[in-house]
Amino acid sequence: MRLYSTLQRTKVDLPEPPGPVGIYTCGPTVYQRIHIGNARPFVLSMWLRAWLRHRGYEVTLVENITDINDKIYLAAPGASSELAAQAAQWYIDDTDLLGLGRPDHEPRATESVEPIKALIAELVSRDLAYAAGGDVYFRVAGFPEYGSLSGQRPDQVQEQDGETSPLKEDPRDFALWKAHKEGEDTVWDSPWGPGRPGWHIECSAMAEQFLGPRFDIHLGGLDLVFPHHENELAQSRGAGREFAHIWMHNGMLELTGEKMSKSLGNIATLREVISEWGRATVLVYFLGAHWRSPIDFSDASLIQAKSQVDALRATLLDAEEGEAPGWDRFMAALEDDFNTPQALAVMHEWMRSGLREPLQTATHLFLGDFPRARRTPSDDLIALAEERSASRERGDYEEADRFRAKLAELGWEIRDTPGGYSLEERE
Repeated sequence: MRLYSTLQRTKVDLPEPPGPVGIYTCGPTVYQRIHIGNARPFVLSMWLRAWLRHRGYEVTLVENITDINDKIYLAAPGASSELAAQAAQWYIDDTDLLGLGRPDHEPRATESVEPIKALIAELVSRDLAYAAGGDVYFRVAGFPEYGSLSGQRPDQVQEQDGETSPLKEDPRDFALWKAHKEGEDTVWDSPWGPGRPGWHIECSAMAEQFLGPRFDIHLGGLDLVFPHHENELAQSRGAGREFAHIWMHNGMLELTGEKMSKSLGNIATLREVISEWGRATVLVYFLGAHWRSPIDFSDASLIQAKSQVDALRATLLDAEEGEAPGWDRFMAALEDDFNTPQALAVMHEWMRSGLREPLQTATHLFLGDFPRARRTPSDDLIALAEERSASRERGDYEEADRFRAKLAELGWEIRDTPGGYSLEERE
């Protein structure tokens, strides 16, 4: 299997199966519900694990949860640990709605402080880090390879950590350990004084803790290439670890060309999108774009994905048994840089053929347990739908929305049609 790596800037081969494959995915910083864009690296990592296991590899997938971070302290002064615990559970609950299972390990930074401190101490002993006023900084000038992942020259790098500090030897240096500040309610002892880890060192330590000093694939969003992943690479390589071999950075979600982000305020949460469109539509929406490409987020793109889901469900529920050609092309698409749009195109050929196999196998890889058996709506459900239609005819849209919400609670979605309405079981 060949995968494009940001580090080598070319496609890199994985050894042929069988054999172990370690994958690390940068998970969320937990202080609010994740948006739909945050779900893309999770989906990609779960799909990649499923495909590699199908191919015969022994895969270990690790995705961290960052529950020590400046953003959490800012969001909940004096109650950061409570917010982080709640938001971590939100993340697990919301990604569970995708129906793809869980990573093999989901370490939290708060559970990994001892390995983090040990890695910092090793960097200090190698003269690649220095203590200053209770902080500890990585010495960028001491690592000549710095910039190899992002393509920046060391002299192009500006000040990091978002603040000017007179304690730094060099503006480019970044924090490995941060001294305790007033208002921060979580604190750990260390050889350098009370405080807590910096963001970047957390992932270096957690990846090694579960995957060892060398592993195969590191995933994350394109926005993490610099400084987060550049700093991870510097820390781990500086400590003598080979660290990740292949770096996969997925493209961002865009709204009419503008990246979706919390800072821009143009967020649709994963939970909201699944509630409105169903998990299968969300997954097919992601499936239709190459993982390295940006992907447009719009009603039009979700409507298109929903129509594909409907066609897929109809084929799997109604088609005759039999084999369709094209598995070799399906496999070739995924073996060459995990090209899911090409794989989806082959699946469409199988749908048009009206045969169930190997469509069922391919669908299970990407959508998990799909489709559910069709259920006929009960008389009570139809009565609620009729009440909702009557409310709309009266112009009482608030009451109509209450009926829609009640149907949603019962697991059904009502859609307006030219002839009235349709009731569909929700994913």
